[in-house]
Amino acid sequence: MNASTTGTATPLRRRGRTLAEEAVANLTESIRQGKLRPGDKLPTESEIMAALGVSRTVVREALSRLQASGLVETRHGIGTFVLTPPAAETPSPFRIDPAALGTAMDVLAMLEFRVSIEAEAAGLAAARRTAPQLEAIRQALQELKRGAATGEDSVGSDLAFHLAIARATGNHYFSEILGHLGAAVIPRARLHVTPAERQQYLERVNFEHDSIFDAIERSDPDAAKAAMRMHLTNSRERLRKASSAAA
Repeated sequence: MNASTTGTATPLRRRGRTLAEEAVANLTESIRQGKLRPGDKLPTESEIMAALGVSRTVVREALSRLQASGLVETRHGIGTFVLTPPAAETPSPFRIDPAALGTAMDVLAMLEFRVSIEAEAAGLAAARRTAPQLEAIRQALQELKRGAATGEDSVGSDLAFHLAIARATGNHYFSEILGHLGAAVIPRARLHVTPAERQQYLERVNFEHDSIFDAIERSDPDAAKAAMRMHLTNSRERLRKASSAAA
């Protein structure tokens, strides 16, 4: 992948937007201009990283947002492909600015909001998911665990897991709002744990994610709702404690 493919000749720089938002704008422009056509396979994450001068986490968040916007789809084990763009721009009904989630308190408030939205999404996913959608959730969960186990920044994988569940509802509004907000709503991005605390933290979070997946796999909406509610409530409490300790 060269710079012209993505429409930029130099690495991205912040211009009042996050690097992920810059990457989304760059890739979207390439799709709109026909440099990346429907059916084309996107370059690999490593190639996009090199072309745009950004981290893997930024690339994964950007791809998650493009999926939520319906511009690309990821076929696990194959790659990410460009979809036919919508015929006309449809304004998003959501007006929450991700840049406004600047403090831990903002994310705490967002987690309260996510409990009601994502618990319902998990229940719907358990009732409606298809076999390919379940596999997409499984793949996202495995990628999340791999990244956490090797010490990589797994914020992008965490968002991908929740987006895969949102898409399995069959209701595009769930994935649109998560894709719009992006990784700013993932609390692990704001948690700084010591090496001694890391293993216990990962074991707990992995258990919570496994519980969500297991309930969706069993097609048990009530259990899926409860598992998602437990996960997000626990996430809020972890962030609250971390914020209090840092104060």
